[in-house]
Amino acid sequence: MRVIVFDIETKNIFQDVGSNDPTALDISVVGVYDSADGSYRAYLEEELPQLWPVFEHADALVGYNSDYFDIPLLNKYYPGDLTKIKSIDLLVEIRKSLGRRLKLDQVAEGTLGMHKSGHGLQALTWWKNGEIEKVKKYCLDDVRLTKELYDFALTHNKLMLKDGSRTIDIPIDTSGWAEKSTASLTHTLPF
Repeated sequence: MRVIVFDIETKNIFQDVGSNDPTALDISVVGVYDSADGSYRAYLEEELPQLWPVFEHADALVGYNSDYFDIPLLNKYYPGDLTKIKSIDLLVEIRKSLGRRLKLDQVAEGTLGMHKSGHGLQALTWWKNGEIEKVKKYCLDDVRLTKELYDFALTHNKLMLKDGSRTIDIPIDTSGWAEKSTASLTHTLPF
């Protein structure tokens, strides 16, 4: 099964565009892990046409808050409909189990003992200062964390949250994750 783990950084924030709609934002970088070859790659907005064949051949897209944020924003650029590809949004799974949302950093700390390498506002500042390589690195660092969380959940059927000195298990039902979708995908690209 070909899994694509991904994350997006933007050129602006909701306050800049006066809306909470992700599609009002503009993409700066999309970071991707491709299980087909184990590669990590960052794509700038002008390189998105190179990304579409990768997504087109995916059996599942894996992200963190990707159903609400990343996929709708990518669909603004994509000539088809990425919601037709199976999505595994770790935040959705956490919310199903725990009843609330958690930041990626909280789950990475509790599950992996790791932290994010920065935060989104830093990435925005780097972008505005022309420090594109820093934005790419930050985005790919988040992709690595998300991939490790996905792998951990697949192996252990849980993620974890640190709450003071104790660790709380977050049961995750991964039973359908490895199943290929039987839905007919309707992509618009000629692959």
